[in-house]
Amino acid sequence: MASSNRVGEIEEEEATPLLSSTKPNPTHQRNRSVRTLVPEAEVHVYKQGKGPIDVIKMGLSGWDQDQLDVRDILDRFGFKSVYAFTPGSGRGVPIAFNPRNGRSLVTYNDGAVIYVDGEPKDSVVKPITKILVGVVVMTLVIVMVVILVKDTPQWATTLNISGGGRIPPWVLACAVILFIRMRKRTMNLIEKYIH
Repeated sequence: MASSNRVGEIEEEEATPLLSSTKPNPTHQRNRSVRTLVPEAEVHVYKQGKGPIDVIKMGLSGWDQDQLDVRDILDRFGFKSVYAFTPGSGRGVPIAFNPRNGRSLVTYNDGAVIYVDGEPKDSVVKPITKILVGVVVMTLVIVMVVILVKDTPQWATTLNISGGGRIPPWVLACAVILFIRMRKRTMNLIEKYIH
């Protein structure tokens, strides 16, 4: 600008560019990567007190990076729950975790050695297989009794099994197995809430 007392036009001054067009010297480049160490814990995984089935290093997560990712352990090993574990004395309390993010509620230090004992998920195939095998065995027993006995037993004549009857043997076998399983579950339920 001209003097501050005069009124006039603004004179242009040479502007300096915001970004310089010169390229930096490659010998003076800085390494801009930063390496941080993620806190880790060594986890010894047991299955129903037997093992260890695996020893893994897991990075601790969370805001302060001091929580164990329990849901990852559950998914990786097919467990329905995990417990604190001491190899000498056995299983302890269940390891509680946040259901939203799967992280443990208890915090751990970097380099901690953690022993966990997992309870595997219940198989769907095993009970169904037991029921089917039971139905087949019961059906065979009923049919063999009816065929091998020369005179038809009293209970078979009342149910009319041998004469092309009203109740097929496999239905009778299913009813017996269902009755036994329901009785067992009812007894377990009663014992659980009474004792």
